[in-house]
Formats: sequence, C-alpha cells, structure tokens
Amino acid sequence: MRIFVIGSGAREHALVWKLAQSTRVDKIYAAPGNPGMQPYAERVHIGVSQLHELATFAEQNAIDYTIVGPEVPLIEGIVNLFRQRGLKIFGPTKAGAELEGSKAFTKELLTSAGIPTAQHRTFSDYNLALQYLQRHGAPVVIKADGNASGKGAIVAHDEATAQEALKQMMVDRIFGAAGDVVVIEEYLAGDEIGATAICNGTNFLPFYLSQDHKRALDNDKGLNTGGMGAYTPLSFVDAAQTDRIYKEIVEATLYALKERNIDFTGVLYTNIMLTKDGPRVIEHNTRFGDPETQAFMVLLQQDILDVLEFAEGGTVDPSTLWRPGYAVSLSLTANGYPGAYRSGLPISGIEEAEELENVYVFHAGTAIKDDQLVTAGGRVLSVVASGPTLEEAVQRVYEAAEKIHFEGMCYRRDIAHRALTGK
Repeated sequence: MRIFVIGSGAREHALVWKLAQSTRVDKIYAAPGNPGMQPYAERVHIGVSQLHELATFAEQNAIDYTIVGPEVPLIEGIVNLFRQRGLKIFGPTKAGAELEGSKAFTKELLTSAGIPTAQHRTFSDYNLALQYLQRHGAPVVIKADGNASGKGAIVAHDEATAQEALKQMMVDRIFGAAGDVVVIEEYLAGDEIGATAICNGTNFLPFYLSQDHKRALDNDKGLNTGGMGAYTPLSFVDAAQTDRIYKEIVEATLYALKERNIDFTGVLYTNIMLTKDGPRVIEHNTRFGDPETQAFMVLLQQDILDVLEFAEGGTVDPSTLWRPGYAVSLSLTANGYPGAYRSGLPISGIEEAEELENVYVFHAGTAIKDDQLVTAGGRVLSVVASGPTLEEAVQRVYEAAEKIHFEGMCYRRDIAHRALTGK
C-alpha cells in the first residue's frame, strides 16, 4: 500500500516509523514531514492546511490511505474533502472534529447526554464573563472555545489570575479567534489521565490509558504546553475503573454523536480527571495525542495498519495489541517554551542516545541548515524508552536525554512521578 501521513511533529514521526515496519506498506509520503522521517518517508512540501493540494497529491500519486496527525486539517474538514474525491482517509469528518474544534459544542453535548464533566458557563461577551467570574470566584479553568494547539486552557487558582486569563483571551486575543468565545469551568481536583480509542461509529478499540504532563515545569508548575512527556500503561488505575471510563465516557460520547447523525471515525483521545466522585471529562480530542502516541508506538506489537483500519470496519483483538512492559516519552524543548524561544540551534547526540537499548528519538521541531540538524520549534525532540518496569523505562529515557545537546535545552525531570511516588 501507498501511505500518506499529514503532519510534521514527533507524533507523525512515530506513526511513520511504525508504518515503515508494516509488511503491507510499500511507500510512505509525509507532508510536510520532518528530517527524522527521511529514512522511512519521502517528504512532500505541502502544508497541513493546504487541503485541496493534499487531496490532489493523493490522487496523482495513487495513495491508498491517508493518515492525518494534527487537529487543524481535521477541524477544517480534510476528511470530508478526501471522501468527496473518493480517497480513503483516517480521521473524523468536520462534524466529528467539532469535539476538538469547539469547547462549547463539546460541553453542550456532554451535558445533554449526561456524561460526567465539570460544570461550566459559555460566554461571547467579555463584560458578562468578567461579571460571572467576579461572582463565582476561584479556582476555575478558563478555556478558549476554539483550537489553541493545546495551550488554550488556563487553570486559575486565584481570581486575579482568572481575570488576567480572561482578558488575554477575549480582549488581547492571544489565541486569535479561538478566544472569541470562552468556557469558564468548575475546577476539578484529582489525577488527570488520557483515554485513547480507535473508533468506527459506536464501535471502538481501546488503547492503554496514559498520563501526560502538560505543565512546563516540574511538580506541575508553569504554563500549559502541548505536552512535556507521557507514559503508559497506568498502574494506579484498575480494570474496573478503566472499564467505567470507556463505557461511561468514550462509548457514551460515541452514542451521543450518533444521535446527532455523526458517525465518528478515527481517534477519540479524551482527557479525564479522576475525581473523588469518579471520572470526569476535561476535554475531547479527535486525533492521536502528542507525546502519548510516541509511547504507544513503541509498545504496539500489532501491525499499525491493521489497527488504524479498525476505523474502516476492520477487526483487531485488543488482547494482542501490546508487548509487555512500559513506555515513557520525554519532550526536549527550547528555552522559553511555550513562550518565545530561539530556533536554528545545532543539535547533537541523537545517535548516541539511540544506541541505548530500547530508546528511540522522534523529531518534533527540527530542520536541516547547512547540512546540520538544528532546532525549529518549541518542542524539539521526543525521547522514548521502554522497559519491563516503569522505573527502568524512566531511567532509560533520562539516560538518553543526557546524551543529547542543544543550547538552552529544557525538559521535565519528574515524568511518571504519580505512578512512581503516588504523589
């Protein structure tokens, strides 16, 4: 088969790497791809939002299956366009991607279907939102309604922080049109985890649960990022609670969509808070998580193409998905991320890191300049390690990170702390 992967980050690099191992895959293209993909895929210089150009490329190059990594083209309707042109593509339609594209839409769907989530109010008027905030007080979570690349949610533990977040979104418009509408949510306390499933209508293939680390600094301090690291599986969530999550949240969401005549296909990746009153939805995403995908791909033992084709009506035995053990991913970031940062800085040590047993390095934001690999993004590399125990996987990922160098390189040093220490 001829495969077309859309995206340029570490998530897409991990998917390309795994697809290259499939005996069913003859050729892989990636648009726009990144330097790390070059051993496995031919890069195509088309942006992820150039939907018609991407579809035309798929037609002209006899692509059998297109896999969309990032959320933006899904929200913009790439699946609808490809299917209108008779092209096979993995992902939800524009209507399904609204789960990620609009926090307000998702909140309304969850509430009407009785799916557990935080109490909330939605505002399009800044003054009304401010008045509500002054009455409600803190702690609260302020969310930009639209897509803000994983950075549009501010946890405010005091009213001053909440008011500043509201001003930044609705007045200063730091997220552009994504902040024209905001959702103000009840603050939920507990452990945040992720549930990932490949979906075909109301049928779904559950993945391991995972835990991401969104904050930039250790001990969950600092600003929200696109993700500083993740690990899977989760030893502190038992089978009964896992079943409850997939039945009361994932399955219930798919049926709620079905009632609105939306047959959801592709990935449903849900952020969930484990509260004292049970699991609660924080948000739904309609694509693979990053950095969760990197950890999943390292543990996945089935042919990735078979797994993805579950969304087309294929069958997969969930009990044979994974090889034994744990996987940990760690994001190496530019100094200053998720704020302003420098690019174009030389990178070294990747080859030395990958010489370690069960260690893999996926490119997130890199480029080639004068035959030298350099930084080209906030999240630069995703280092992944697996091991028979979580402790061993964590030890390996940090040993590998120490072999990689670029000026100002930052990373969290407490990935998987919840599972390792119980805190």
